[in-house]
Amino acid sequence: MAFYENTIIARQDLAQKDLGDIKKKYADLINNSSGKVIKTEEWGLLDFANKIKNYKKGFYIHYKFEGNGQTLAEVEKKIKLDGSIIRSLIVKYKKLDTKNEFFKKET
Repeated sequence: MAFYENTIIARQDLAQKDLGDIKKKYADLINNSSGKVIKTEEWGLLDFANKIKNYKKGFYIHYKFEGNGQTLAEVEKKIKLDGSIIRSLIVKYKKLDTKNEFFKKET
């Protein structure tokens, strides 16, 4: 199994309940398709440099997980069909950095 990071951007006009549903939906999808979610980060509502599908902002959700080709295929298929997801990016890593959170809000 390999390590992956998946960042999805959800529409800015979604309710907080819908964001929680999306977060849970993709975590369950990864766990049920022979993968394992290691860490989930919610980066919040961030501005885009340019408009994407007529949106100026989006909610960022970042998953760090372990999986295989079947896991990736399932995640990519569901993201393409989900109308509330604007963009996504999956990156493969040899080793995951679970200590640093680069978008964590300082209190």
